[in-house]
Amino acid sequence: MSKEKDDNYWRERLTEEEFRVCREAGTERPFTGEYWDTFEDGRYRCRCCGEVLFHAESKFDAGCGWPSFDAEAEQGVVEERVDNSLGMQRTEILCASCGSHLGHVFPDGPTVTGLRYCVNSLSVKHDPDDPDKNAD
Repeated sequence: MSKEKDDNYWRERLTEEEFRVCREAGTERPFTGEYWDTFEDGRYRCRCCGEVLFHAESKFDAGCGWPSFDAEAEQGVVEERVDNSLGMQRTEILCASCGSHLGHVFPDGPTVTGLRYCVNSLSVKHDPDDPDKNAD
């Protein structure tokens, strides 16, 4: 998936709120997103391009009101860049495939990785595991 898709391409495929978060680096209000308090098995895919970004096994309750993960699904599927907005320096996370804004990563996670990928629910879609896919 190209990162070069224009705004018209994304506006045709996303709701207004999804566009604001995913393509304009917006943030949903805490404790309002679809996935902040769900812990079902499966994968979390990029809402824009479908890339698998996080596995449910890495999800934890950070108490912050957004879905939180301690690791990306596979190294390199999430890109990082410096975000100096709002008068502070943070590390923004984006889908490496399409450039969609996901949220931010912080070095205060409770597991061995020490990371907390704080993700907007509007940036991802939960994809439950299909048992037939795992029967190798």
